[in-house]
Amino acid sequence: MAARRAAASALELARRRTLGLTDCLPDEELVAQHSPLMSPLVWDLTHIGNQEEIWLVRTAGRRPALRPELDELYDAFRNPRADRPALPLLPPAEARRYLATVRERSHQVLDAASDDRPLLAGGFVFGMVAQHEQQHDETMLATHQLRRGPAVLDAPDPPPAPGGAPPPPEVLVPGGPFTMGVDARTDPWALDNERPAHRVEVPAFWLDTHPVSNAAFQEFVADGGYREPRWWTPEGWAHRQRQGLFAPLFWWADGDRWLRRRFGRVEPVPPEEPVLHVCWYEADAYARWAGRRLPTEAEWEKAARHDPATGRSLRHPWGDAAPGPEHANLDQRHLRPAPVGGYPAGAAPCGARQLLGDVWEWTASDFGPYPGFAAFPYREYSEVFLDRGYKVLRGGSFGTAAVACRGTFRNWDLPVRRQIFAGFRTARSAEPDAAPHRGR
Repeated sequence: MAARRAAASALELARRRTLGLTDCLPDEELVAQHSPLMSPLVWDLTHIGNQEEIWLVRTAGRRPALRPELDELYDAFRNPRADRPALPLLPPAEARRYLATVRERSHQVLDAASDDRPLLAGGFVFGMVAQHEQQHDETMLATHQLRRGPAVLDAPDPPPAPGGAPPPPEVLVPGGPFTMGVDARTDPWALDNERPAHRVEVPAFWLDTHPVSNAAFQEFVADGGYREPRWWTPEGWAHRQRQGLFAPLFWWADGDRWLRRRFGRVEPVPPEEPVLHVCWYEADAYARWAGRRLPTEAEWEKAARHDPATGRSLRHPWGDAAPGPEHANLDQRHLRPAPVGGYPAGAAPCGARQLLGDVWEWTASDFGPYPGFAAFPYREYSEVFLDRGYKVLRGGSFGTAAVACRGTFRNWDLPVRRQIFAGFRTARSAEPDAAPHRGR
């Protein structure tokens, strides 16, 4: 019963967010493509319903198909984003009716659900569908950032960083083994690429206490970081030249200050917030300039989950309790990152803060399978992306839902992507008896 309530709640929260991101715009903006990197919002709307129909109504519920003719049209692998505006997409009103009809059937399936199949064990399929919808909600939020026009979204600012002495600039994560990943019995809603749990040896390292701030990144820009090839990988430097990169996406110089566009508003770049909308190449170049490096995926997860007092790997940095507003900036509660150094209640045992929420964090690692990986329930969620040049991001952003954000959750994207809500923090290997330093 508790699992059923959790599934119903997760599905309802996702749907409220989906409608909130689409009901605020007129039909002509829903059918428009605001960037070739993104789908028209109306495509996302129907795709969400189609995936729910496929997995909840047909597969889990074993009920007849409602709109089988939509399967090919809303298949993300058959139809690249740049091609989707030319497809015969459902108009917004029909898309909403379809979404509502599918949800009625899904509730019927949920009411009759049991744990008699792997897909239903622990309510996995309901959690998978809720996470899928919330992931598209974050993608739709990124589309809102890319659209031109007056602001239509609003939210209160996140809380300021607490007063008093600031935390140290970096924290030491002790060396040794820890349990990375998770098993279905421990977290039945974990997705296939998070599985299975396995032991990993991680040498001691120092990690930034919080993500790199706009102020710190501005120092890199002012020092000619975008003009100096020695800080960039050869591929990164070629990309920087080809694309003319000079600052994070949505930034521009206005005299001696930097401005940015944020969801239809123009504002000075806030120095105390984590830097946002940088690609992997930019994050890597900054780290080299600072005399540091990006953390590996295993380092990031150990910092976020390992409790040296018990030897356990926690679900979240602060423990196993569900994320609350005191722990992290999630759920589109605020439409911007919180100032660095915030959310002390969400700190990990190592002392690092803001590991979940605020900004996705680029890691040094390529997206690959864990030992013993098995695709479930379909190859196209993770397997087709493995070992294809994607970089791993960890931690979620202010646009990420709590249901799709935990210490084991793995995101991935190409190293050139900047429209996503991504930032980073840096690391350095620990030397015996080394003291904290900043490299520059």
